[in-house]
Amino acid sequence: MQVNPALLESAVVLAVVLCVHMAIWNQHSWCGVALFIQAFYVQHKWDRLLKSGAAVFQFRPSANSGIVPASMVMPLLGLVLREKCSASGNVYFERFSMVVTITGMMLALFLSLIALGITRPVPTNTCVVAGLAGGAILYTTKQTLTVSEVIEVLEVLLIFVYLCLIVLYLLPRCFTPGEALLIVGGISFIVNQLIKRSLNLAEVKGDPVNYFLPVVVVGSLLLGVFFALLFCFMESETWVSSLFFHMMTAVLVLGILMPWLSLFIGRHPIMWLLDFLTLSDRRLCLLGYWLFLAAVATCVVLHQNYQRQSGSKKHQASTVVRKYFHLIVVATYVPGLIYDRQLLHVASVGCLAAFLLLEYIRYFRILPFGQLLRRLLTLFLDERDSGPLILTHVYLLLGMSLPIWLFPGPCAPKGILSGAGGLVPYAGVLAVGVGDTVASVFGSTMGEIRWPGTKKTLEGTATSVFAQIIAVALFLIFDGSINLNSTYSWIVGSITLVALLEAYTSQIDNLLLPLYLLILLLL
Repeated sequence: MQVNPALLESAVVLAVVLCVHMAIWNQHSWCGVALFIQAFYVQHKWDRLLKSGAAVFQFRPSANSGIVPASMVMPLLGLVLREKCSASGNVYFERFSMVVTITGMMLALFLSLIALGITRPVPTNTCVVAGLAGGAILYTTKQTLTVSEVIEVLEVLLIFVYLCLIVLYLLPRCFTPGEALLIVGGISFIVNQLIKRSLNLAEVKGDPVNYFLPVVVVGSLLLGVFFALLFCFMESETWVSSLFFHMMTAVLVLGILMPWLSLFIGRHPIMWLLDFLTLSDRRLCLLGYWLFLAAVATCVVLHQNYQRQSGSKKHQASTVVRKYFHLIVVATYVPGLIYDRQLLHVASVGCLAAFLLLEYIRYFRILPFGQLLRRLLTLFLDERDSGPLILTHVYLLLGMSLPIWLFPGPCAPKGILSGAGGLVPYAGVLAVGVGDTVASVFGSTMGEIRWPGTKKTLEGTATSVFAQIIAVALFLIFDGSINLNSTYSWIVGSITLVALLEAYTSQIDNLLLPLYLLILLLL
């Protein structure tokens, strides 16, 4: 009997939703259960639209819509963050987490309405389920949020609508509907938060490190949209266009982003960064070590391309070769997590900016490096890079970095969470760097028993779980700040659930798995 992997994927997500609901048990968690039910119904409609080609925009092929796992990420994240902030007595971030929860639910409902609006004939049962879930969420919103918080949710929704129209039109086949919800929804929330804080500079407070990511995200978005529209009307593969690209990038960074960032941190960003990087000899050693690993990764790319040129033109990098980069990233992140998380935070944001800039140069074929990057990176394409952008390496960076960026520092006494929460910054390393790497390598080389409806193997999933447990033991040895307090069974259960999700999901696992492991570890 043929098993639909999307159903099993939804079953794993339901298990996570119920874990959160049983741990928190409030009206928002009940709304989370209702949201899952309507997302499960709507996912079937989206999948049918994708198969029939009636989904308005062109989404990534060879994958289901991914509505269920994507719809639950932001609401569940907001729920667990609120619980942590409530326990620590941080009222401001407790309210902020409620806004995150309701915003995630509203974005998911909006995407559901799109599917229901373009489905013919109109799916009556699904409309009823979506209406009941939407009514419950709207009632909860009215009862728990203030007027200003509701306005904030609506602002994010408005930004999300316009960004979806721009991104999905300019970048066909790059995302599934679920991935678009997750990525564009996250960007919309960041944009709104940055605008809000820019208009209330008197209330700006907190660690200056936390303002680098929003400014980089907004700057990269402005740069991409501007040049995508500009190069619709002029040729990008000329020296004049190349000069204009680099000049406008410099103007954006030096004339807009730097002054904008200085408003938040209270001094010139470059001077602040120099003082930050040279604060201790350990930071200089870490930077030197990371530069060495970057050189190693570059050598791997060049070596693989040399093999392609000397051999068959159809040579493509194998799964094992692609996982070399996962190992390099693990070797990059683990020392940073143990010795200096603030430096790792800033370095990962800088790396994200560099990756996006290089991808713009490759995508627009900016001279002199555009064609070279296009040729070098083509070797590492897989079925998920079916659109004009190559995002696999960006997703890997995001998967490793999101648990660090989302760590609830203001709600953690002395910056440390007790129990399983101590492993939250390591969620990306565990789920992507260790788990996904081991599952892919062992599953593709030694796996024989396949999970129903997928190409993934039982052997790959089992070795993934064991490898992550061993990694947790090593982190306990080398990182004295971790104190699990007899939560070992919960950690093993969380790792196993996320490993099962990796086996059945067709979404970008580098992005999805760390977020779900982070949610479970925060409980």
